[in-house]
Parts: sequence; structure tokens; C-alpha cells
Amino acid sequence: MDDEYFMRQALVQAQRAFEEDEVPVGAVVVLGGKIIARGYNQVERLNDCTAHAEMIAVTSAFSFLGAKYLTDATLYVTVEPCLMCAGALYWSKIGRIVYGTADEKNGHRRVTGPHSPFHPKTIVDSGILADECRSLMKEFFARKR
Repeated sequence: MDDEYFMRQALVQAQRAFEEDEVPVGAVVVLGGKIIARGYNQVERLNDCTAHAEMIAVTSAFSFLGAKYLTDATLYVTVEPCLMCAGALYWSKIGRIVYGTADEKNGHRRVTGPHSPFHPKTIVDSGILADECRSLMKEFFARKR
């Protein structure tokens, strides 16, 4: 199992969001080569602007582990985290973040520029299955127009 495998699992979560008419972002948290938590956007369903895929996945991971830090875990998320999610990920001290496609409009880099908002020890990788992640987002918003 590698980054593509786990990003495909995040895409499964994003597809669930898409099918529920939510912005199609999905996430999984991996520890020791196993998925310990999953999440997808549920902002509309829960009527909660904080119900992003990353927030749901890391909250589930904290509960699963009975801990507030994810230093040895990796978050796979289909779209670049927003500033709110970046803040939560900072405080989680997550070991690694892997995201599929950039979010030019709402991604954290729009605010932070080249400066990382994540914990100094967090490794960030991007571009894994970017085309698939981007296509799902484009299809969703094309249907909305």
C-alpha cells in the first residue's frame, strides 16, 4: 500500500460527499499502514461550517486512539486543507499530510503563501492523484451552475 492507494480511499470518501450533494472532499487518517479514521464533507448535512472532511477524520482518529496528538499518523485528503483545517492539523501535530489537488480559492496557501501553517515537524506532500481529485471538484461545481 502506498500514497496512491490511500488517496484512492480518500477519493471514496469524496465520492460519498458528492453523492450527498456536499462539496466532494474526502479524507482518511493512516497509522502503521492501516486506516484508523475516515471523513468526508458534511457541512450541509450537519448544518455546520466546520464539518470538513479533515476535521471529521482527525476527530475520529483522536477518539480511536484516545489521544490528542497524531504525530505518527498521515492524513490523506483530496483537496488542499483550508486555513481552519490547517489550524486543527497544526494542533494535532500530525506527522504527515498528503493532499491531492490545490484549492486556489479556499486553500490555506491563499492566506499563508509560501509559509507553512502546519507544525514544523509535519511533512506535507501534494499532487497525489491530483487529476482525479480536481475532476471530481470540477464536476460537482459544473452541476451547480
